[in-house]
Amino acid sequence: MTDKLAVAVCVVGAGPVGGALACRLAAGGVPVAVVDQAALPPMEHPDFDGRAYAVAAGSKLMLQAAGLWDALPYPAGPIHDIRVSDGKVGRPASPLHLHFGAWEAGAEAFGWMVEARSLRMALNDKLHSAPGVSLFAPAKIDVTRTAEGAVVRVAGGPEIACQLVVAAEGRRSPLREAAGIAVTRLDYKQTGMVFAIGHEHPHNGTALEHFLPAGPFAQLPMAGTEQAENLSAIVWTERTATAERLLALPPEAFIREAARRLGGHLGEIRLLGKRWSYPLTAMHAHRYVDTRLVLAGDAAHGVHPIAGQGLNLGFADAAALASLLIAAHDAGEDLGAPALLRRYQSARRPANLAMLAATDALDRLFSTDNPALRLARDLGIAAVHRLPPLKRAFMKAAMGGG
Repeated sequence: MTDKLAVAVCVVGAGPVGGALACRLAAGGVPVAVVDQAALPPMEHPDFDGRAYAVAAGSKLMLQAAGLWDALPYPAGPIHDIRVSDGKVGRPASPLHLHFGAWEAGAEAFGWMVEARSLRMALNDKLHSAPGVSLFAPAKIDVTRTAEGAVVRVAGGPEIACQLVVAAEGRRSPLREAAGIAVTRLDYKQTGMVFAIGHEHPHNGTALEHFLPAGPFAQLPMAGTEQAENLSAIVWTERTATAERLLALPPEAFIREAARRLGGHLGEIRLLGKRWSYPLTAMHAHRYVDTRLVLAGDAAHGVHPIAGQGLNLGFADAAALASLLIAAHDAGEDLGAPALLRRYQSARRPANLAMLAATDALDRLFSTDNPALRLARDLGIAAVHRLPPLKRAFMKAAMGGG
């Protein structure tokens, strides 16, 4: 006889967005099941691997409400200042640059750098221990959705009856494909290289976004660890063929190339952890909803990392969806009602599409050495400096507020 479990919502995918959404729903009194194809050990202690997330100020509120922020086992590093510059490899940056201080926006910080392992450990522990969360991982599932409700069948486990299924399984979402939801994709023919460095001089909470002809080079301040008192994450974009050659270099030669792009303000640098690489593409689902189904996070959208907002868009999805579902649950309403799902789509799809358009335009504007476009960039940087309302708009966006 098959076991049966009844919940309000079943979240498929226990990554940062799906996991945070589930924890937020449970904290709001909504019974939730979480299924993931991978095992989620609650007490894993992985070594530092060089990966980190830039969590905007708005996303921090979501993680706090989900009970995750205070559960992070390693400290987060605040981003107090952002410096944006334009230049060429091995040459001085343009004298025109932008400097944003969180104090100018009356904020504690623009965001925080959170180690990937730290968020993973907090999520796994909370998903195992939070009241109102039923976790099934690793799990293979079969999903049936009708106008009356949804059933998620776990292989070797229960049948989960629910009002709503949330697809949070990433860009290759099987649930999105099964629903026949089309997507638009963009291939930037670039590769993002991600790693961490220890450095001689303190970063003082300042992030650098250095625009180079092949793509942006970002240095993001992290909290120190036992391995390095002064620690930063690097997100380095190159054309794919160049990135492949760089990644084939031994660590010492690779770091020398990174230092040429970073400049000397942090002193001597060294590689910590592994080097990771990702092909850079963008995608956007033509709709976020189907019968008893919503898309969240990378299942719905993906953007170029030039503004560091990809994960924060997913957390904004989770925050908006959780708010709607908790209110509907408190009112005794159907959490899978088409009108409710359309409200979620209306709240998030335009904002995500606008960020896709903005990051695409920024990449095309900055990832070039065309003299006319370089002049336009420099004029734009100067204009932002002279126009406080425009500067405030950029700072608001950096904090996840628009």
